[in-house]
Amino acid sequence: MSNSKKRLHKVAIVSNALKTLKEAIIPFIVLFVFGGDKGSKWESIELYIILGVGLLILIYGLISWWRFTYELTDYELRIEQGVFVRNKRYIRFERIQSVDLSEGILQQLFGLVKVKIETAGTSGLQAEAVLTAITKQEASKIETAIRDSKRSSKDLLIEEDGHEQMGEISTPLSKFQLSFKELFIMGITSGGAGVVFSGAMAFFSQFEEYIPYEKVFKGFEKFIASGVMVITVLVLIGLIIAYIVATAGIVLKYAFFTVVKKEDELIITRGLLERRQITIPLKKIQAIRIVENLVRQPLGYATVYLENAAGSVMDQEASKVMIFPLVKKNRIQGLLQEFVPTYQYPNNILPVPKRSVTNYLFQQWVFWIPVCIAIIIFFRPWGFLSLFLLPISGVWAFINYRTAGWFVGNQQLSLRYRTISKHTFLVLKNRIQSIENKGSWFQKRRQLSTLSAFIKLGIGPGTGKVVHMDEQDADIIKAWYLPGRIDQRNEMDV
Repeated sequence: MSNSKKRLHKVAIVSNALKTLKEAIIPFIVLFVFGGDKGSKWESIELYIILGVGLLILIYGLISWWRFTYELTDYELRIEQGVFVRNKRYIRFERIQSVDLSEGILQQLFGLVKVKIETAGTSGLQAEAVLTAITKQEASKIETAIRDSKRSSKDLLIEEDGHEQMGEISTPLSKFQLSFKELFIMGITSGGAGVVFSGAMAFFSQFEEYIPYEKVFKGFEKFIASGVMVITVLVLIGLIIAYIVATAGIVLKYAFFTVVKKEDELIITRGLLERRQITIPLKKIQAIRIVENLVRQPLGYATVYLENAAGSVMDQEASKVMIFPLVKKNRIQGLLQEFVPTYQYPNNILPVPKRSVTNYLFQQWVFWIPVCIAIIIFFRPWGFLSLFLLPISGVWAFINYRTAGWFVGNQQLSLRYRTISKHTFLVLKNRIQSIENKGSWFQKRRQLSTLSAFIKLGIGPGTGKVVHMDEQDADIIKAWYLPGRIDQRNEMDV
């Protein structure tokens, strides 16, 4: 293998400059918004400052590109970088956990890719190494070198253990692909319209000083005064536009979504404008999370996530990776068996006891009763309509109660609970970092408790929990988890 040092593609100069500009965008906005009055001397100085800083950022991007070199040897990736302080990093192939490829618009224009490398020692803030712009051939060479090195290490370990290698059959190829119909249903059931709508309102509210909203809306006063129906139609149109934008965003992000299983790795590719490829070693999977939002659950659809030990604060998506964006619930068991065979979908979740209904109800009403009282006091007589929130929250409490449950079997703990969406949390015994069992005074008087299971993710701890479960059931789970604590009664119960 060539030991010559290489530089990134020259596109990285622009990429580095844009990254620095992104980090400095807030000072630019402050300078632009709070600068001098129009036509003043300060306005000219302000323009020169912006142009000068922009030039410095471009020069910094050029120097960063020139000072960044990488070298691929037979057993490691060597990186040297740093504008003022030279930093040398040596990454051995066996320590590399995953290699993620992505193509932004800038990379796609020149047929390049961005390579992100995660290792077992990656910090929670950023990836171990990032090659901003290299050719696809070079990225493929890096992936092949890492894969061959790991395969050689694995073969060496097997040979040392005395196992035969002759006649070994490679793992068959498994593939899952999201159809356009499923992609479209995923977009329209994502619930992202509210986020887009509220984000747009927040964005426009920041320009109140410059846009004469008062004058604009004054002209519509008579129009709006014609009735509530007009307001309703305008809001509906805004929501429809936000709905279309949110749906289009989902479709563009997850277009051509494909999962391929090769040996002991899952390779996930997706995206139209920004193409991304994520490689996940099966041994790095910490848990499986199945999520059903309020729209998809009645339709029988769910989303399956892998909770991964990789990732960072700057790339949280790599810690919670969507493996099946939209799938019928009756297909989940078969897909898990094919792609992640160590996990099983629980078909016989054990419910929380009936006496916990009161606690679920109290948990809702302890919040909503004071809210209703405050609304009645300040908005009488219309405030009495807020009393409808009490039966609605009561129904929601009952739904939470019916959702909650647990199961232990085949070295796997399954917890089911609801935030707004319904979550089914699957974790293997050897992946659990700790189990916490606690109860309030209201829970203890009914022999109830809250059980939480914690796992390790790239961005910090992850958790699954069941609220208001029977104390004896919580003891069974603790006995199953703690070594040497499972007695015959518990094994029978489990």
